[in-house]
Amino acid sequence: MSVVVSIVTQDVRFPTSLELDGSDAVNVDPDYSAAYVTIGLDTGEEGHAFVFTAGRGNDIVTHAIDVYGQLLFGRNADELIYDLGAASKRLIHDSQMRWLGPEKGVTQMACGALVNALWDLRARREGKPLWLLLSELAPEEIVDVIDFTHIGNALTPELALDILRRGEAGKADRIASLKTDGYPAYTTSPGWLGYSDEKLVRLSRAAADAGFSMIKLKVGGNIDADRRRLALMRREVPGTPVAIDANQRWEVDEAVNWVNQLAEFEPYWIEEPTSTDDILGHAAIRKGVSPIRVATGEAVANRIIFKQLLQADAIDFLQLDATRVGGINENLATLLLAARFDVPVCPHAGGVGLCEVVQHFSFFDYAAITGTQEGRFIEYVEHLHEHFAEPVRVTNGRYVAPVRPGIGAEMLTASREKWTFPSGSGWLEIGDSASITDPYPMAAKV
Repeated sequence: MSVVVSIVTQDVRFPTSLELDGSDAVNVDPDYSAAYVTIGLDTGEEGHAFVFTAGRGNDIVTHAIDVYGQLLFGRNADELIYDLGAASKRLIHDSQMRWLGPEKGVTQMACGALVNALWDLRARREGKPLWLLLSELAPEEIVDVIDFTHIGNALTPELALDILRRGEAGKADRIASLKTDGYPAYTTSPGWLGYSDEKLVRLSRAAADAGFSMIKLKVGGNIDADRRRLALMRREVPGTPVAIDANQRWEVDEAVNWVNQLAEFEPYWIEEPTSTDDILGHAAIRKGVSPIRVATGEAVANRIIFKQLLQADAIDFLQLDATRVGGINENLATLLLAARFDVPVCPHAGGVGLCEVVQHFSFFDYAAITGTQEGRFIEYVEHLHEHFAEPVRVTNGRYVAPVRPGIGAEMLTASREKWTFPSGSGWLEIGDSASITDPYPMAAKV
């Protein structure tokens, strides 16, 4: 028997606001951050995970992980990692702390980090990257870790088993093809709203030359600027599809009007046109901007919201995130819901470490659920990969299959120490030049 003997959290932040990397119409000055957790066992084994945030508030998530971690401390680790369904319920459905969500926001993300760290322990122990571990599990084992609470009117265990059993045919061949050919990627790196036109054009050309399947452009700040920037992209990379992303900037009617003013540029999809929680709003926008497609999901709190988006025919693409929901278990539920409604999953990435982790879901989706990559891509941005034990690799516009055992979340010790906020050496060098170092930005304006 092994036992959980330590749960260590770190508040790790990077000063991406200095170059406006990650900037959009809502997140104008993000400092990419990770509320990082390491679960240690008495055997010396470790499991790593994190929650991505945009800077301020990273400490809140870190503290929430500490609090929820007490539910695991001293527990039999073998029971936890070999019954991950029960481990997840122990955290997410704690009879008192569930009041703080339920199943949304900081508490859900904190639980998800701990669940993911347990999966990291399991994958390391079995010597497999997460996508391969999941792909080789029996359908019954996958279904056993999923919480079907409040989604049974759309996906039952029996339906999930049927989907997974159909996915058994040809699975070995698909696993082999993933190892050799990888998975399609699109990039958001050229399209941050804070970038100059020159930088937009330069990076768009480079992305097209690198073979990316699509480029995404942030919109929603100013309609004339959006039209100018889309025209530039269409001129510079005419053969490459271009998606647009408003990061929940608009009201419903405003979204329809704004997107239709950009329709001549034939955007591949409009992403997050309004509040993530507005299911009926997304459905109305989808009707109002057709044939332009609608995508959302990176800020969706749980499988229940995804279920409703799918039931309402509100989205054309589902963009799950690796750290927003209650961990890998809940993302498995979402993948199966998407398959049930025949909606492609194109995961959200970027941030810090999201590319490294979220790729595993698309690889598993192709290998064991849908068996297709048609109309599917994984988002990619260039930032901060050098800080991870196995940096994501993209070749000829395709994600290369990860091979290191684990979920892909392990950040290098030196990087964590350097960028621990606010005392790490990196922050001591930066001083107060990044937006995150002004903890109360509005106070000076009052």
